[in-house]
Amino acid sequence: MVNARSLFVGGTSSNAGKSWMATAICAYLRRTGVSVAPFKAQNMSNNSYPCRSGGEIGRAQVAQAEACGLEPEPAMNPILLKPNGNGASQVVVDGRVWKTLSARDYYAHADELRAKVLAAYESLSRRFDVIVIEGAGSVTELNLRDHDLVNLGLVTHIRAPWLLVADIERGGVFASVVGSVHLLSAEERSLFRGFAINKFRGDVSLFDDGVRMLEERTNSACLGVFPYATDLHLDVEDSLALQTRPTTQAPAGATIAIVHFPHVSNATDFRLLTWAAWIDAPRPERYDFIILPGSKNTLADLSWLRERRLADWVLDQARSGTTIIGICGGYQMMGRAVHDPHNMESSVGWAEGLGLLPAVTCLNRDKHTRAVTATTTGGVEFAGYEIHLGVTTLDTPNAYLPFARLRDGRIDGVRGAGVIGTYLHGAFEHSDVCAEVFGIEAPRAASKSDQYQRLASWFETHARHLDCLGLA
Repeated sequence: MVNARSLFVGGTSSNAGKSWMATAICAYLRRTGVSVAPFKAQNMSNNSYPCRSGGEIGRAQVAQAEACGLEPEPAMNPILLKPNGNGASQVVVDGRVWKTLSARDYYAHADELRAKVLAAYESLSRRFDVIVIEGAGSVTELNLRDHDLVNLGLVTHIRAPWLLVADIERGGVFASVVGSVHLLSAEERSLFRGFAINKFRGDVSLFDDGVRMLEERTNSACLGVFPYATDLHLDVEDSLALQTRPTTQAPAGATIAIVHFPHVSNATDFRLLTWAAWIDAPRPERYDFIILPGSKNTLADLSWLRERRLADWVLDQARSGTTIIGICGGYQMMGRAVHDPHNMESSVGWAEGLGLLPAVTCLNRDKHTRAVTATTTGGVEFAGYEIHLGVTTLDTPNAYLPFARLRDGRIDGVRGAGVIGTYLHGAFEHSDVCAEVFGIEAPRAASKSDQYQRLASWFETHARHLDCLGLA
């Protein structure tokens, strides 16, 4: 029996602020004493995180779970699509790898997957008072309605009231809001409660006429004009929201370039490195450090490195004294070769690595997904996580120090002259690890609990007509 009330947060487009708004509502409801949980039926992102109970889900739902004061679990994101490239994605169902499918083949499984979605939703609904549901992309993609698992098809099935979020910063807010509302079916319209304008900069009162026009043309309520919150920082859902421009000046002796792979994953690893330059082509300057981040398709991104002449550039930088750091897929690339005998990521089979390490990686069928506690060679303890296919074997492991030792006694990665490699995501989200590796004092992130409290206040301050949403 389903007991929970629900609220769906949809968007006029990708990156309109759905994840942000859903997280804010979760934080607000928790602060008012409501038992609340997040839900996103289907997420497409290479930014994922392992649940302590097992399995992986999208990073945005992890943030929402934290805002609710909950441990993340697979039911919060029952379907996670991790794009491999060439139109195919690894399909993670209930936290575990299920299949690798093209978009057409994925849609053929819509009925089977819909049952998984509803089972996960019902599991949460039996345990919490309110479920805050996040949509994906635009809610009115007409060509996808027959296969919809995550947007208004779900809304109408579970009879959830919903709100529409629009990003005013990108322009076209009138067309996106009015157009989205006018494309609704009668059933979808009956559940629609209003729209929210997100990412407003400047004097909000200057948009009073805009609010009036939108309310008249949509015959619905504006649920708030929400200002751009430059002082709040949440983990991004995917690369569309990735901040790739330096926002602070590089410290002396610690200039950093991060290679922006086409299939980059878990870019949240670098949120403290606010001075790093994300690059996708060779640059004339020499860097103190070059980071090869995680990748959802290691072989394809190795090929891209060579096509873009970045492979030779990285090696030239290394010969000039630059330290090369590889994380997960980037660590695999630093070896002599990467083999994919089971075509887990690619049909290519294998690729020559950069040769920075005497190592070979073999991608196997079993995926490693777990949260860990580790201690670096320099003695810094930190929390990290593994999400990877493959095992990397060094020819001469005794020639290198480990990057870290895990609490269970295993060692991770390597550290040697001019090279660092690790499978542990999250290491560089810790200031003390950054200080040890880069030789500088990295900024310390504000506590997450403080961020969520401020986010709740942001929502409460600017929201209107909460009675329409059943949240008053």
